[in-house]
Amino acid sequence: MSKGAPNAKAEEHLRRLRRICMSLPETTEKLSHGEPTFFRKKVYAMFDNNHHNDGHIAVWVPAAPGVQEMVISTWPKKFFRPPYVGVSGWIGIELDNVDDEELTTYLHGAWQLVGVKKKPRQRNLWVTDASNGARKVRSRRPATQLPVGRRPFS
Repeated sequence: MSKGAPNAKAEEHLRRLRRICMSLPETTEKLSHGEPTFFRKKVYAMFDNNHHNDGHIAVWVPAAPGVQEMVISTWPKKFFRPPYVGVSGWIGIELDNVDDEELTTYLHGAWQLVGVKKKPRQRNLWVTDASNGARKVRSRRPATQLPVGRRPFS
């Protein structure tokens, strides 16, 4: 099975993937790196049709920290570490080994994961000033480098 060659099994899996992904709000589909890819502002699912002749007909999805190692070691026939994005915790899911209900669960989880807004970086420090009590001071310096007389909570 070579990349790009017509394959009835791959086409059926792509139809399943497309049906589930397009049922989720804010989803768009685009080609990315030659494969159908599903976005919700960010990528949350990428079809893998024997990418680089690796033998997988799968979908790649992001996962929460720590999940990748656990699922791959527990179910190695169902999950794998995909190239490129695997180092960022993404999971490859063999589409032959999951039914629609299970696939929907994984895709919905990935869709939710990319929709979560990250907390803004905290740039303000509360410091104590002997004359004024506690007050907020903007500083990019670590607390250990604050001017003399100002120190973080102690």
